[in-house]
Amino acid sequence: MPVEKLNIPTLPEPQGFTHVGIASGSRIVFLAGQVAQDKEGNLVGAGDLAAQTEQAVLNVAAGLDAAGATFDDVAKTTIYVVDWDDAKLEQLITGFGRAAERIGGASVAPATLVPVPRLFQEGYLVELDVTAVLP
Repeated sequence: MPVEKLNIPTLPEPQGFTHVGIASGSRIVFLAGQVAQDKEGNLVGAGDLAAQTEQAVLNVAAGLDAAGATFDDVAKTTIYVVDWDDAKLEQLITGFGRAAERIGGASVAPATLVPVPRLFQEGYLVELDVTAVLP
């Protein structure tokens, strides 16, 4: 496995991410930011952060699969959420959890959540930017 994930005991216990990802592979996979679009480019889950998160994670999984990678290979994830407030955390976690169930699990990488005023197109609530490392 080219990405070792660990938590640091002297830092607060992470909720939904790991503190550190140590990449030792030689191929780096950069996915374009993934949003809640279906194959035809239609918005999935209008107004529903959990549904949009689920679809974005499924799109990430498809991109990883195309590159011969899985979530175990993800070294870093950046999550952009429109108009963030603390109440949205539960919806975000729900969406990740539903997607993980559908794809048979998804290991948790170091992650950064970035509140943004909007994404590239009105109606999109979340975008995932993922980097993976392969041997």
